[in-house]
Amino acid sequence: MTTNNIIPTEAITGKILIIRNQRVIMDSDLAMLYDVPTKRLNEQVRRNIERFPDDFMFQLNKEEWENLKSHFATSSKNNGHGGSRHQPLIFTEHGALMAASVLKSTQAVAVSIHVVRAFTNLRKMLASHEDLKKKIEDMEEKYDEQFQMVFQALRQLLEEEEKPKRKIGF
Repeated sequence: MTTNNIIPTEAITGKILIIRNQRVIMDSDLAMLYDVPTKRLNEQVRRNIERFPDDFMFQLNKEEWENLKSHFATSSKNNGHGGSRHQPLIFTEHGALMAASVLKSTQAVAVSIHVVRAFTNLRKMLASHEDLKKKIEDMEEKYDEQFQMVFQALRQLLEEEEKPKRKIGF
């Protein structure tokens, strides 16, 4: 993948998971986006571990990793970008950006901008869904009786249509 062939933000958003109540991306997905082997990404992270506090990156425990593998039917094959049999490193938005800085490649820097945008878009989308949910709940509380009257009127209309009509003719 070259910098001219950047992955769309929507594709990156699909790789963002919620683990431990945080929006995160797995090391193998981040490595694929940054066009480096997962092993190289993890080596650079470990060489610069002081740049990755717990709120930037963490490693899944064995139970979390087993649950994730079974959820996604993850293969144990190594394709250069993932498939590790070890618990993966998991990066938050800030960790993904920091990973680009330790890789120091043009591709990583270019893609990191799209990764951050994907996290931002996801955050906005989730916020708008929460707003919509709240508005609907408020409407249900406020207009409950009026909605019941609408539903009752609809039921009456349906009952009228179900009555057999008189045949005309012989």
